Amino acid sequence: MRYEEAADAGALRAGLRHVYWIGGGSGAGKSTIARRLADRRGWHLYATDDVMGDHARRTTPEDAPFLHKFIAMDMNERWVNRSPQTMLETFHWFRGEGFGLIVEDLLRLPREPCVVVEGFRLLPHLVKPLLAVPGHAVWLLPTPEFRQAAMRGRETPGEGFTWKTGDPERADRNLAERDRMFTNRVHEDASRLELRTVDVDTTMTEMDLAKQVTAAFGL
Repeated sequence: MRYEEAADAGALRAGLRHVYWIGGGSGAGKSTIARRLADRRGWHLYATDDVMGDHARRTTPEDAPFLHKFIAMDMNERWVNRSPQTMLETFHWFRGEGFGLIVEDLLRLPREPCVVVEGFRLLPHLVKPLLAVPGHAVWLLPTPEFRQAAMRGRETPGEGFTWKTGDPERADRNLAERDRMFTNRVHEDASRLELRTVDVDTTMTEMDLAKQVTAAFGL
């Protein structure tokens, strides 16, 4: 079943009833918790970050204009020369471009075992119409301090895409501010739609977070 060919919202919800969704801000632990859940329960893991390249190739400038404008920019245009607010408002995945491709991929997967899908591309207002069970979705909201610590742990000095710009320090500041605003927007979106969120700060262990996500899913 293709996303745009689904007969109605009910058909989509039925086709995705076996899916559990973990969205939220960058650096919140989505990948870690989703992988842990999949390993422990024998579920299929679908990481939206892993398919971004494939999804970009499956789009056209007509159906993903922000993505194709981004592709045409050099690294300084993307991360240094624009304000964090502009970066937030024009970032293609934050605009929901390509979300239908995520849904199409999920609809192609077998309904057994369950699927846990994770990534920042899972915006609350896009996911809610697909939920047969509201409790099958949760959004992780990192504090700026938690995200900063997580990013430091991931990157080696001199590596990472911001080092390909002419001003890595400014690029990092822009990116951190953009992601802070994005996390706030996700929080507002989820709250408005009465969807479950979990605040993630530096006092929380991986086990603590896993327990909260498991409880949110009613498992």
